[in-house]
Amino acid sequence: MIEEHNRVVLTTKESDAGLEPGDVGTVVHVYSEGEAFEVEFVTLTGDPVAVLTVDREEVRPVQSRELTHARGLE
Repeated sequence: MIEEHNRVVLTTKESDAGLEPGDVGTVVHVYSEGEAFEVEFVTLTGDPVAVLTVDREEVRPVQSRELTHARGLE
């Protein structure tokens, strides 16, 4: 179950925000018992990129054997 302050992985492209599948964000609010989430995405140095409301199907929990990968923003 995804809860506030959990890190999650985006599973869909969010072109308007410049986000790609695989980008990692932090849940800042849970809506309707986990039907949707407010997720904050920041750069590796902490600069804000976007705060999005996404449906449960658009994110997944991080896995213990996953590695964070860096990519530049356009």
